[in-house]
Amino acid sequence: MVNNFSDALGMVADPFVILVVVLSGLLGIVIGSLPGLTSTLGAALLIPFTFFLDPIPAIASIITMSAMAIFAGDIPGALLRMPGTPSSAAYVSDLYEMTRQGKARTGLTISLLASVIGGLGGSIVLILLAPVVGEFALGFTSYEYFWVAVLGLTAAVIVSQGSQIKGTIALMTGLLISTVGLDVALGYPRFTFDQPALYQGIHFIPAMIGLFGISEVLRNVTEKKVSQPIGISMSKKSSEQGSFGAASRILWKRKGSLVQGNVTGSIVGAVPGAGADIASWISYAVGKNTSKKDPSEKGYNTGPLVAAGGANNAALGSSYIPTLAFGIPGDTITAILIGVLLVKGIEPGPNLFLTQTDTLYALYVIFILANLLLIPLGLMAIRTSGLILKLPRPVLMATIVALSVTGAYAINMSYLEIGVVVGLAVVGFFFERYGVPLAPVVLGIVLGPNLEANFMQSVIKTNWDLLQFFTRPVSAILIGLTALVLLFPLISKAIRALLPKKAKVDEDLPTSTSVGS
Repeated sequence: MVNNFSDALGMVADPFVILVVVLSGLLGIVIGSLPGLTSTLGAALLIPFTFFLDPIPAIASIITMSAMAIFAGDIPGALLRMPGTPSSAAYVSDLYEMTRQGKARTGLTISLLASVIGGLGGSIVLILLAPVVGEFALGFTSYEYFWVAVLGLTAAVIVSQGSQIKGTIALMTGLLISTVGLDVALGYPRFTFDQPALYQGIHFIPAMIGLFGISEVLRNVTEKKVSQPIGISMSKKSSEQGSFGAASRILWKRKGSLVQGNVTGSIVGAVPGAGADIASWISYAVGKNTSKKDPSEKGYNTGPLVAAGGANNAALGSSYIPTLAFGIPGDTITAILIGVLLVKGIEPGPNLFLTQTDTLYALYVIFILANLLLIPLGLMAIRTSGLILKLPRPVLMATIVALSVTGAYAINMSYLEIGVVVGLAVVGFFFERYGVPLAPVVLGIVLGPNLEANFMQSVIKTNWDLLQFFTRPVSAILIGLTALVLLFPLISKAIRALLPKKAKVDEDLPTSTSVGS
């Protein structure tokens, strides 16, 4: 292994490879920071360029870009409450509330450091456990994928700020939106109103832009107070000085949540099809129910923020486990990478560990390098991101709308996406007004098709034998985790009731905030 890493270092240390890594990192920062442009889109944009690159720089460009974009998605979430990536939606309320209190850079630095540590942790898992965890994930069938989706949806309800009934309403709304399009089993149009453009369903990106972005614009233009853009104050004392030190102290204080996020992200990311989105939600749910609320944190909780931020990039690394070991895409980015590898004459699978170890270990080194490079590029992005708040309010609002509409239209070059943005912006505006959380809506849209497809596939091949969902060993584990997440608030409340009153003082502090705060 030492010799393999030594050879891989020599391959990656090539000046051209380093140049590709840096340029791809800058592209990832830009892609992630712009609402509507995801890391998957960035990877797709890189494909034409990889045709002219050797295998190592081609792989490096996609890995580095995606690592940067996952973190950079937190920037519009913190400043504009418009998550740049679906995984950022889990903790966007906490980041945005920190920004409103003049702690934007501290919050983003916490997210940055958690992402770097999570990414390095995911890289270690990738290096050490690829064959073992990949073999476990290889045994997943439609039953297990169904329960993974159920686990993610359950987490969305549990983490809903305020009433869980309202969280359930939001989730059901998202699932209803996900049914638009062709029926997965019969191919019959549903809720399409004879519009062929709706046959492919409603994409989650314009839905997310409308719910989080344009609804925020509507909320702000209807407010009477207009002294500060989006009500955010970026004071020099709280935001520009000492943010790195403050974030480091909070991260050390929340080290338990950070470990939990790394473990959760590494495990969930290794499951094909799960990816950083589900890992972030599950980790946030666990962190929200296990991390102790700090009395000094008014309106936000850094515990689940640290957990979910670490899970994002940890899942990014571990998602390559089934890809490299068995040729099964861990997420959409690794699916794109498989195509690039095949073009370069590299076939992912067990033989990769025997015949092309130099390329394999070079990929490991690139993962580590990309996450280390995230520190300087991320800090640069954080320090320059505050410039958006210096824009005049009308210019800022117009810019948000222009970027949102452009990003939505660019998905399929269709006006349908613009209509989706406007329609769901109105939904998001009224949901916020009546205290209904928005994040579960997005998760319902993202996971709804997977949930339905895996359920229908399972019941069709077993002639509606529903017992198969409960009798498989891995399914039983996932069912147990789902039940644990669902019942954890009741279990936690019962445990607190049994504790002496002195021990209950800190535990009884409120642990939820309002999404609209």
